[in-house]
Amino acid sequence: MMQAIAHILIVDDEEAICWGLRRLLEGEWYTVDVASSAEEGLNKAGRKAPQLIVLDIRLPGLDGLAAISEFQQRLGPVPIILITAFGTLKTAVSATQHGVVEYLTKPFDLDDALAAIRRALAGGPPAPLETDADPVTAGEEMIGAGPAMQEVFKLIGLVSRTDVSTFITGESGTGKELVARAIHRHSQRADKPFIPVHLASLSPSLIESELFGHVRGAFTGADSDRQGVLEAAHGATIFFDEAGDIPPQAQVKLLRVLEQRQLTPVGDSRPRACDFRVIVATNRDLNKQIATGDFRQDLFFRLAGFEIPLPPLRERREDIPLLADYFLRNARVPARETIRFSREAMEELCRRAWPGNVRELRTAVERGALMARGGAIGADHLPPPRPLEDQRPAGSLQQIVRDWAAAQLAATPDARDLHERFLAEAEPTLFHAVLDRVLQNRTAAAEILGINRATLRKRL
Repeated sequence: MMQAIAHILIVDDEEAICWGLRRLLEGEWYTVDVASSAEEGLNKAGRKAPQLIVLDIRLPGLDGLAAISEFQQRLGPVPIILITAFGTLKTAVSATQHGVVEYLTKPFDLDDALAAIRRALAGGPPAPLETDADPVTAGEEMIGAGPAMQEVFKLIGLVSRTDVSTFITGESGTGKELVARAIHRHSQRADKPFIPVHLASLSPSLIESELFGHVRGAFTGADSDRQGVLEAAHGATIFFDEAGDIPPQAQVKLLRVLEQRQLTPVGDSRPRACDFRVIVATNRDLNKQIATGDFRQDLFFRLAGFEIPLPPLRERREDIPLLADYFLRNARVPARETIRFSREAMEELCRRAWPGNVRELRTAVERGALMARGGAIGADHLPPPRPLEDQRPAGSLQQIVRDWAAAQLAATPDARDLHERFLAEAEPTLFHAVLDRVLQNRTAAAEILGINRATLRKRL
């Protein structure tokens, strides 16, 4: 008889979760104990120590987050996977900083859970990090209940514990700077400044001086020494917004700074030590810029140590009511306490494409609150919708399909399986593009695609 691979403790008050995980794991030759409360789990762990704990956050009695330290005191650095039906950024960060190695949100796919369990058993727990994060100021909250944002919260929690260069991608208005600030706020550098640099606003002729500083006489008009942004960021976090706007000559110097942790001001020959964390963001395709020679590939790899892709608002519609209510509560308008959304207004908000993403939604809510004058916000109080096509080449997808069909029919005029051929080529591309976007989370991908997880798994 095959020997058990490892012993796992599942702590969850939902019988269906415990039953499903137990059946899955015992089929993979793990031994399993289940408990419906943290107290029961601690008793069972005392009788037989688990190599891994799968722990729900919301439990009767002692909650999951509080139970983590109890398990660690009794068992040592045991790896823990946390599961929850509704997570926040604070929960995700707190979980990772208490030694949690994986973070699953309900409902989760059993294949995803099994993969997480195998990773946790193979890698072990990270070292806990103690940090006193700065309080969140108004306007810096990150709102999201759906699987796409839960994944973002988890990634922020994981990377904030490190000094790894972080690369945030997403369309304009998705909240890239909010993510950067959240990473800094929960990092070891939280007591140091967060320095945003909006590269597009800098003069191309002076960008090197702005970044690296200069000495007196370095160029016409340099009447005195000036400290650059990078030197001022020593010990802190620097955020480059729109990294694609860094000019080629500055890219060479920035790469050298990141590799050697030294910088040389313009007109000087003496390098100066510098130590800062880099977070960059862009809504451009830097791979295209690399292909055209506009962005250095070696700098890209140096900056993109850890990527966090942000979903557009149209792919997280379940968060629109939460965001709209939050923006309304914080709107600077008279009598905001009495303003509310009518059913028609909220339906209209949830229906729109939002090409400007969260930023556009906020503007629409603030305008609606002004127009409502203390009453209910109606659909007619909202600004006119902007078509999503404004941001995309008109008819590009349709033209690609037409060209493909024409080529297939030219090659095989008597074709009888054109639809099947099209699906065989297009469907895998679509599925994997969405899976890449949500870091292979099949539950999140199925929601975005509008199909159930079983269908997605079968088609893959």
